[in-house]
Amino acid sequence: MNIEVVKSKIHRVKVTNADLNYIGSITIDEDLMDAANIIRGEKVQIVNNNNGERLETYAIPGPRKSGEITLNGAAARKVAVGDVLILICYASMPIEAAKAFQPAIVFPNEATNLLD
Repeated sequence: MNIEVVKSKIHRVKVTNADLNYIGSITIDEDLMDAANIIRGEKVQIVNNNNGERLETYAIPGPRKSGEITLNGAAARKVAVGDVLILICYASMPIEAAKAFQPAIVFPNEATNLLD
């Protein structure tokens, strides 16, 4: 039997842009993606601390060292620039593997969304 566990988490980043006319997804500074072990196209759960919204989309890399966090397409209606988000990815694995698994958890600078 497999269970789902947290694989990656970017804790408390601020929305820098919301682009309703883009074709879906969340754009994430590629440095943050690398640090959290998130790959292009991976499913991401988005938790908005400001309004309680939870949604899922997929990740696309943004420019490195930009701090970019942009919600694209319909997801743009679920956020406002400046909202604080938690980004979470999950993995499915056997229970015994899950007991030993260590997720990649990233705590960027809350003012800049950059890694210190």
